[in-house]
Amino acid sequence: MIIMIVIFFFFSCYSPGKGFCDLAHTMQMAQRIKKRGLKFLLDFHYSDTWADPGKQYKPSEWKRLDFMQLSTKVYEYTKLVLSSLKAQGTLPDMVQTGNEINHGILWPEGSIQHPDSLAILLKAGIAAAKEIDPPIITMLHIALGGQNDESEFFLDNMINRNVSFDVIGESYYPKWHGTLRDLESNLSALKKKYNKPVIVAEYSQLKKEVNTIAFSLPGFDGKGTFIWEPLNTWESIFDKQGRSKESINVYDEISKEYIQR
Repeated sequence: MIIMIVIFFFFSCYSPGKGFCDLAHTMQMAQRIKKRGLKFLLDFHYSDTWADPGKQYKPSEWKRLDFMQLSTKVYEYTKLVLSSLKAQGTLPDMVQTGNEINHGILWPEGSIQHPDSLAILLKAGIAAAKEIDPPIITMLHIALGGQNDESEFFLDNMINRNVSFDVIGESYYPKWHGTLRDLESNLSALKKKYNKPVIVAEYSQLKKEVNTIAFSLPGFDGKGTFIWEPLNTWESIFDKQGRSKESINVYDEISKEYIQR
């Protein structure tokens, strides 16, 4: 048995009419997720396109807003989306206010080079989420899987500016984020220092090894992992026709070892 959480990336209007990243398609997908009895993580990118450490561009409709208007828009937009999902009974179980945000969001104002402004924007999104559903779990997701100094630099800056969140998320791709030993060392240090649950919020390769690390953190407080992207990133588990590959069976092993025990 594979226990799954579906992670859904939400852009402002990416590929309108073609994909599943506008509000209408998000609501449809949320219904499918909940109907299957799965958990649901919603990842706001706050962009017209994919956001990651190398690109955190404002939606075109927000480019001329001053900073106060921009902060208000983050709050209102997050609230609108979650209110719409709540109205149809499909609220997410967890929300990310930004994707891989160690370099910030909504550049230039929300760059990590402007931590005060970044903190204000993150607090606006988190406040909206908590207003709609106070128990909802909020994650800060950074792309620094094996990089402890950089991880603590970001988290310390946000915590010192009173950004309140529930879970630490880390991406881990060996090409950019170090060795498995680096990953284990960083996640363990983060758990010890901040006493918050830690999730590997994106990974693809070394599935068994990454999950072993995630589920073996001090105090057994690793909450698991989210694979990205199961169709075409490094070690896919589905083919282009959507059929599962034999490699998906590793998750049965992981479930038996770490979830069903």
